Amino acid sequence: MTGEPALGQPALGRPALGEPAQRKVEIYDTTLRDGSQQVGLDLTVSDKLRVALALDSLGVDVIEGGWPGSNPKDAEFFERVKSLDFHNAVLAAFGATRLPRRHVEDDANLAALLAAETPIVTLVGKAWTLHVDEALRTTREENLAMVGESVAYMTAAGRRVVFDAEHFFDGYRADRGYALAVLEAAAQAGADTLALCDTKRGDAA
Repeated sequence: MTGEPALGQPALGRPALGEPAQRKVEIYDTTLRDGSQQVGLDLTVSDKLRVALALDSLGVDVIEGGWPGSNPKDAEFFERVKSLDFHNAVLAAFGATRLPRRHVEDDANLAALLAAETPIVTLVGKAWTLHVDEALRTTREENLAMVGESVAYMTAAGRRVVFDAEHFFDGYRADRGYALAVLEAAAQAGADTLALCDTKRGDAA
């Protein structure tokens, strides 16, 4: 994932108009969430803290610590990691956009993300009409509202937001206009970075 976002959104620390632009590849590591889901791997909280320090020592820019609203282990990790001193990395907490037909202020997942107190929040949202229709069982307009309102809620709380467009390439292949509308909703709401997630190794061809 790069720190140079799509759809014209400014990257964190971008120089002012007239100053020379500096491009930087930002390393965003998901070992502590995606990596820990492999069969046979069961990391304790202490394991996760040691891995986080190792990633920081390697110069990783962003460490995604997990999903604080999904299980007690990740919630404990985000509480204990506050005592660590990172020299290179900043932490991100992962979670989903608000649930359908719910206000952002009443969404437990968003509350857990704020409680994690990380500088970066990564929000996953549906970019494929199939999942909007069948998994969320809501309207496509409501899904766009879920994305925009959730991103705006986090940015208003002072968080840098990475928007993770789930199944983006499958969604783009199925309905190009809608997949791009999802990205636009996130960008307009203040997302700093848009991640085009190849969730199931699909492609847009």
